[in-house]
Amino acid sequence: MELLLILNKFILWCYICICYLYSDHINAAWFVFTSLAYLSINMSIYLFKKTQLKYSGIWLSMILILAASFQVDPFFMLLLPMNLYEFFSIYINKKWMLLILLMLPLAVISHSLHPAYFLAASFHFMSVTITEQYVQRAAKLESALDTMRKDIHRLTKSLNDYYEYMKQSQYMLQLEERNRLAQQLHDQIGHAMTGALIQMEAAKRLLDTNSYKAKELLQNAIHISKDGIENIRTTLKHIKPRSEQMGVNRVKLFIEEMAAQHHRHIPLVCKGDLEIITPIQWKIIYENMTEALTNAMKYANATVISIEIHVLNTLIKMEVKDNGKGADKIKKGLGIIGMEERAASVNGMVIVDGTNGFSVTTLLPIQKHEPVQT
Repeated sequence: MELLLILNKFILWCYICICYLYSDHINAAWFVFTSLAYLSINMSIYLFKKTQLKYSGIWLSMILILAASFQVDPFFMLLLPMNLYEFFSIYINKKWMLLILLMLPLAVISHSLHPAYFLAASFHFMSVTITEQYVQRAAKLESALDTMRKDIHRLTKSLNDYYEYMKQSQYMLQLEERNRLAQQLHDQIGHAMTGALIQMEAAKRLLDTNSYKAKELLQNAIHISKDGIENIRTTLKHIKPRSEQMGVNRVKLFIEEMAAQHHRHIPLVCKGDLEIITPIQWKIIYENMTEALTNAMKYANATVISIEIHVLNTLIKMEVKDNGKGADKIKKGLGIIGMEERAASVNGMVIVDGTNGFSVTTLLPIQKHEPVQT
């Protein structure tokens, strides 16, 4: 703001110098002296830090302008509006009142100076007012930006704390699961193996003296061992998640992340017996769904992207469909070619349709498992 005031004063002073050079005045020494005094006083105003000294400099400058306008050159009166604005803007906030105060000297100056004074006062008032508005707007934007920085820093910290909490929670869950598994193995399998070992030790001692009793003890040990092995199988079966649970949960997690990141509605529909989908088929379904969903987010301009996994009698259907702009002519890129190659690896296929939105359908044959001969 101070730089603008200095620039306005310098421009008007240059204009006064040009007018003086083309006038008939001959008191050049007094003009130079008054100009230097004015420039010195107004430059010192912006060097003072104390408000009282600034006010004194403004008053001295206005007195000098009034004296010079009557004794040296009337055009010095054009510099008065800037000092008036500097002084009264401290006490008056209403802009229209400031403009009226700047125009009051029109009542006492020569009529020949009225146009020039009016233009000088108006130019200074408008330039300073517009600059103040932009400065205030910039200050508000800077304050809002600073608030956003603080919010981002706070949210980042909260997110990091949340991730750290998730890691600790996951680690604690793993420890608890390991402890539960160790306790279960100790209570069920450990006791069974200990009982079987005792039976076999007793049978060893009775083998020479009482073979019948020894065989009975060995048979008991065999039964205990079989029960222990069956307990191991049951425990591992309960611990290991089913393939369809792993596949569906992985798909749901990815869809939730994409929906939250891109602010899109992505419904998921699952139909049929998902248990018959093999792990390799789940891998193909997940990778093709990821590719199709990512492409829809980038190019479709869609508001809804629906995903359906449907297990039919002879095949598995996975469709990703959006309500976007679609495509009249489909050009297969690396993404679609990659989806086709993945599906073809298990004798499946991919169908792409660009009418009424865009859809990518992956078809995989259901693998028939022959019973194992024992």
